[in-house]
Amino acid sequence: MGVLNVTPDSFSDGGRYADLDAAVRHGLRMYRDGARLVDVGGESTRPGADRVDAETETARVLPVIRELAAHGVPMSIDTYRARVAAAALDAGVTVVNDVSGGLADPDMAKVVADAGCPWVLMHWRGHAKQMRDLANYTDVVTDVKTELDQRIADALAAGVAADRIVIDPGLGFAKRPADNWQLTARLPELLELGYPVLFAASRKSYLGALLAGPDGSPRPTDERAEATIATSVLAVAAGAWGVRVHDVRGTADALAVWQASGRPRLVGSVPAPVGSEPTR
Repeated sequence: MGVLNVTPDSFSDGGRYADLDAAVRHGLRMYRDGARLVDVGGESTRPGADRVDAETETARVLPVIRELAAHGVPMSIDTYRARVAAAALDAGVTVVNDVSGGLADPDMAKVVADAGCPWVLMHWRGHAKQMRDLANYTDVVTDVKTELDQRIADALAAGVAADRIVIDPGLGFAKRPADNWQLTARLPELLELGYPVLFAASRKSYLGALLAGPDGSPRPTDERAEATIATSVLAVAAGAWGVRVHDVRGTADALAVWQASGRPRLVGSVPAPVGSEPTR
């Protein structure tokens, strides 16, 4: 899954693809480089980010989605608003990637159920302004697993088919660096829920902290590609269904090498939901 932020303030590439032509070029490039989905987002969810209204978010994403759909690019919409998801589905996306796991908008489940599309349910405890205060866990993996299990139960009760659900542990969302590493090391425990797992570590601050320079300053976001690739290979080896990344080509190359090596996944693989594998 390639990241396409059409925002002015995303943590890594804010403003770089706010222009329609630049966004479309980048989306096409990621698709050619091996992205199975291009994840289009119109609101930054970085810690501390300001919210935008639905009209602004919709105006940012729809022109990009329409242009990429015309070129046959498979897409997901990165939103937690039902109204935005519905418009994006009408415009050509096939997957809803909801960082709130359905908590931010009670109408999202109906939109997804009616569309019959895959729905990524991320572990989430609150909006960007509050998330730093919500990183309190007894055991982060057990707590995340329990809370995701509730999100799954709510989705099923709302009529979403089980084979449409993907889960995401929400690295960096109300998580401290140590929490992110625990979720990485114990990813197979999340697979015990029986659903495909999306792993999204790309360029996040805990990687920057790990790679801090001699003066203690974090590695800049655009210099975290190699660390991201390493986390992606580890996640896929552990059984992840997919990885969400900014550097599609480097990640695709690394995964091709890993696959060619003949090394098996560490746990049994989980089939992708129908409709998330595009025809190329």
